[in-house]
Amino acid sequence: MKKLLVGAFILGAFFAGNAQKKKAPVKPAKARTTAVKPAATTQDIAPISDAVLEQAVIYEANIRNYSKEGTFNAFTKDIPKLKQLGVKVLWLMPIYPISMTRRKATADKSIEDITNPEEKKKYLGSWYAISDYTAINPDLGTEADFKKLVQTAHANGMYVILDWVANHTGWDHKWIKEHPEYYQKNAKGEVTDPLNPETGEPWGWTDVAHLDYSNKKVYEPMKNEMMYWVKQQNIDGFRCDVADNVPQDFWDWATPQLRKVKPLFMLMESEKPYLFTKSFDVGYGWEAHHLMNDMAQGKKNVADWDKFINKFKEKYQKDDYFMNFTSNHDENAWHGSEYERMGKHTELFAALTYVMPGMPLIYTGQEFGNTKSLKFFEQDPARHDNDKMFNFYEKLGKLKNTNPALAGAKNSARYVRLQTGEDTKILAFYRESGKKRVYFFANFADEEIPFEVKLDGEYKDYLTGEKVVFQQGTKVALKPWQYWILVD
Repeated sequence: MKKLLVGAFILGAFFAGNAQKKKAPVKPAKARTTAVKPAATTQDIAPISDAVLEQAVIYEANIRNYSKEGTFNAFTKDIPKLKQLGVKVLWLMPIYPISMTRRKATADKSIEDITNPEEKKKYLGSWYAISDYTAINPDLGTEADFKKLVQTAHANGMYVILDWVANHTGWDHKWIKEHPEYYQKNAKGEVTDPLNPETGEPWGWTDVAHLDYSNKKVYEPMKNEMMYWVKQQNIDGFRCDVADNVPQDFWDWATPQLRKVKPLFMLMESEKPYLFTKSFDVGYGWEAHHLMNDMAQGKKNVADWDKFINKFKEKYQKDDYFMNFTSNHDENAWHGSEYERMGKHTELFAALTYVMPGMPLIYTGQEFGNTKSLKFFEQDPARHDNDKMFNFYEKLGKLKNTNPALAGAKNSARYVRLQTGEDTKILAFYRESGKKRVYFFANFADEEIPFEVKLDGEYKDYLTGEKVVFQQGTKVALKPWQYWILVD
């Protein structure tokens, strides 16, 4: 959503203990695979399942900035391209009408502060300031256009999840006048924008009004708004904005009712362990993301990565897992593109998000090497002209989809650290499922590092096709920031 406080973000299932718990998992279903040819757009997809999510790639679609048109239709025609990337889940950023009242022009300025009428037109506001949960933003297209998008995604073996903003509404939402009791009030009894629950101070999200879930009268109408998209629009789940700012009690009450209609995939913008208990399938890997940024900038090293993994071994349950990313709409908008944060090491970290346990994310424009920070309150189309990066993500997606050693969800493949004698500079591990293994080696230093590892045999670097030979007692070397993804 808008600029967030830096949250910890985590890896998933492979770090977890073995304790069992009751959950509301997505129900098993016959899963489609990448081998299935696209069906006619009138044919629906099998219900989403744990099996299909195990080796899935997720794509965050910023419809406004995906194309020059900024419409559903311009995005829909490219869905077959996204299939080539191994994408199984399409996450659509909010598609609802945006409130005009207190609409933001910049992070610090309201549209009401702009006097030039022509200049006002370019400020489209934040997707997360919603004036109607069950309507389509006309800037993006029509309801028929949206239905076509969902049908096309399903025909190409992809599931569609909607960004859901349960924490607050825009100031134009009808509840402000019809049900002010649904909202949090200040000392004067006025509806207020969201407050930091830890400090009680405003977040600065002045374009939205904070809902008050201590009044459980909010529960039923909010659930009903979500139910509309499940029943009437056939979507497959939700990405829930600042999920831990909404009480667990609401999610645990509403989610089972939604899942009575169909299996759903629930992604939370949070890493809180308690939210996995009943409602959510996958969390945000914030901590790993920020650690990767620090490693790229030389502030942290491989020893910090190992500490990070060990730290969470007891924190999460066996079937908890996380979405891994080098960018998303928040990071890109407020902290720059991955090329600004990770520089020439971007590809290494992108590869790491695919081979580590969890579900890798591609944010709009990353597949074409978008190097700019996309504007948040205006239309600012991403580039579409870098085939090198498209081919890179296509190869990674194929490996993720087809090799069970990269299973990363509720039945995650094993993660086994390999010792090299240079363990503050060389990260070496393998993922394993049955007889399948995928090895990852990377040098996080500015100099060539020779090292020895207890492996014998000849392997192929998946991305380059080059042979890598290991022999115990003999050292191999990685150049500065070089990495290998090795397969048998």
